[in-house]
Amino acid sequence: MPAPNWPPTARGYFAIGAERMSKSLNLGNLMRSAHGFGASFTFTVGATYRALEAFADTSKSQLHLPHYNWTSLEDMVLPKGCKLVGIELIDSAIDLPSFRHPLRAAYVLGPEQGSLSDELLARCDYVVRIPTSFCVNVAMAGAIVMYDRTRTLARFADRPMREGGPGAPALTPARTGGKIGRE
Repeated sequence: MPAPNWPPTARGYFAIGAERMSKSLNLGNLMRSAHGFGASFTFTVGATYRALEAFADTSKSQLHLPHYNWTSLEDMVLPKGCKLVGIELIDSAIDLPSFRHPLRAAYVLGPEQGSLSDELLARCDYVVRIPTSFCVNVAMAGAIVMYDRTRTLARFADRPMREGGPGAPALTPARTGGKIGRE
């Protein structure tokens, strides 16, 4: 199967953002990744001025991708039918590899040195966790979630049962000793 066009086509749309973000480099990194993965928009809720003062993003995503800065959770308005998905490392969350992404989703990450607020968690339709031993960088967590969404909703060839890509040679019994080898 030929490689899909980039960005891959998937039905629906998604956005990604963070609550109480404070570092411009993390916001720039998240925006660049969102642009690369085909997000419809990015957002922040209660971000500090420091995070917003300079978009540290070499792809200039802010010129190609809308960014909404809501000063509080009460100000946040998502499109009708858009599911809010919190990304948080808590025991009650759904593990990301077991999560079916909504077609219309806004993913929200916690701040650099904290967690999503109880108010925001209560507003989420789903809470998902990246199964790691400890929290990872907020921009990296966003990239992992967007990769998983792309991997599961875009039209890629199924992963083979053996190592390698879809065009990898088949494993066959070798002529000597009945061991598995490549033809």
